[in-house]
Amino acid sequence: MPSKLRSNLSILKSLAVISLSLLAIPVGTTTERATTDRTAESKALYALFERTWEAELAADPQSATYLGDTRYNDRWTDLSIAAIEKRVAADRATLESLKAITRDDLTPAEQLDYDLFEREYRQRLATAAFKPWLYRIDHQGGIQTLSEITELLPFQSVKDYEDWIARLNGIGTLVDQHIALLDLAVREGRTQPRVIMQRIPAQLALQNVSKPEDSPFYAPFRRFPDGIDAATRIRLNSAGLRAIETVVLPAYRRFTTAFEQRYLPNTRDSVGISATPEGAGFYRERIAYHTTSGALTAEEIHAIGLAEVARIRGEMLAIKDRVGFKGSLQEFFVFLRTDPQFYFATPEALFEAYQAVSKRIDPGLVKLFGKLPRTPYGVRAIPRTSAPNTTTAYYQPPAADGTRPGFYYVNLYRPEVRPKYEMEVLSVHEAVPGHHLQIALAMEQAAMPQFRRNAGYTAYVEGWALYSESLGEELGLYQDPYSKFGQLTYDMWRAVRLVVDTGLHSKGWSREQAIEFFKDNAAKTEADIVNEIDRYIAWPGQALAYKIGQLRIQTLRREAEQQLGDRFDVRAFHDVVLETGAVPLDVMEGKVRAWITRKAR
Repeated sequence: MPSKLRSNLSILKSLAVISLSLLAIPVGTTTERATTDRTAESKALYALFERTWEAELAADPQSATYLGDTRYNDRWTDLSIAAIEKRVAADRATLESLKAITRDDLTPAEQLDYDLFEREYRQRLATAAFKPWLYRIDHQGGIQTLSEITELLPFQSVKDYEDWIARLNGIGTLVDQHIALLDLAVREGRTQPRVIMQRIPAQLALQNVSKPEDSPFYAPFRRFPDGIDAATRIRLNSAGLRAIETVVLPAYRRFTTAFEQRYLPNTRDSVGISATPEGAGFYRERIAYHTTSGALTAEEIHAIGLAEVARIRGEMLAIKDRVGFKGSLQEFFVFLRTDPQFYFATPEALFEAYQAVSKRIDPGLVKLFGKLPRTPYGVRAIPRTSAPNTTTAYYQPPAADGTRPGFYYVNLYRPEVRPKYEMEVLSVHEAVPGHHLQIALAMEQAAMPQFRRNAGYTAYVEGWALYSESLGEELGLYQDPYSKFGQLTYDMWRAVRLVVDTGLHSKGWSREQAIEFFKDNAAKTEADIVNEIDRYIAWPGQALAYKIGQLRIQTLRREAEQQLGDRFDVRAFHDVVLETGAVPLDVMEGKVRAWITRKAR
């Protein structure tokens, strides 16, 4: 999954999902958009894009930090109810400003930008109706893991440290705003399920330390760059310790009391979002948001999932027979989950293996892509504050200005449950040619407005990463049958998601029912499975986007291969899919089919 940190820091930001008829919109070139001979309407449109982008960075400093914009690193996003309502009102005003621009006077490329911008803001308002800010905390992240933002900060200058100290001194206000949101969630019955909230006290324990030096917020003061002199280091260190001791630690004690005494006892027994006020409507909105399709129902997605589970199961049985295993598929799963040959003994060995896999993939990319990103990526361990409760890996995109590379974060917690046979497919998904290649390329599209360069339509972004997993053999991977089984395990994992996510949030499935369905159909370890099911409970609809996006890209590739025959060029196909950056699936389809038509002439 890309950017677990982003999902925590920008939960109030939504992307476009309203189903518009964009297939009929001609897709222009970046040259057309970038022309200096713009009409008055065109100038007004791009001025609105720029003005809105800048205003939102100022209003959401944590998202600015995520993007590598350091101008607001001395403050936190205001999460008071008044500020939230102000941002919703600003979204309405932005739509009104857009309506004042005559779309018909724009070029086709500008019309697409117009439509995607409108789509985004309509979606924000549709999401706001369900008060998503009241579900802000979950076991994957929230105020209890706020210290992980240090992973995104530079800490290269005195100002970087002074900004951090200012943020430390502001944590009391931020924590109190979170407490107010928890109390409001209880009053309105919009709480998270108790089963996942029971994980939070262990995370809070890492913040509730007795000495400020032991706080995760103190970590930046353990390493100063050479350019900061000794006297300044002492001053900054003292100010940091004072802020943690007098502001941060008391704030977390207040939050812990509020969480354990008022919120946790009032969390809900149910696990599906449909059990909350307006929950069925919220789930329909989440399906439309994440899949970028308002046409698909939960029932239809459930059926697609069952069909994919059956297909992949047949391929798994073939691998089982190929390696000579004599038992049932479930017994083969147990063998894969428990045999020591498939696991590393130490976190260090696991990390080194992830680095080696990543280096092995990179040289083969030129065979499949005509254009590769300039921005590099690195491999990092997931911070210990969230590692026990989060996924196997995730990707953190680079800074928008190129000052920070992308990072592929891997989970080293309990290496004895991190299978070797999953490493190749996981690296393909999270790094290259998956998330890093796609997201870095989009961010390097200088002719696009910022809101498009940084778009994150889940069905496109995660659909591309899942499609990328199928490219492993073309990159020389999956030569070992167990590694190939790992790829099938990941494909099955995403098919299972269609079944269990809709089961949990639309069909009334229990958590135990979802876990058992997962265990019956995938070789992932039980620890991973439980974490995954709890993720789907906390994040309704997001897990649906992977398979829906992957299937759409695979369908388009088959169409191109069939219609173009010997003229099909996989490098050109991939480049045309990627050149728009993340877009709704219908827009991607229109772009690719127009390319197929041109090539077929």
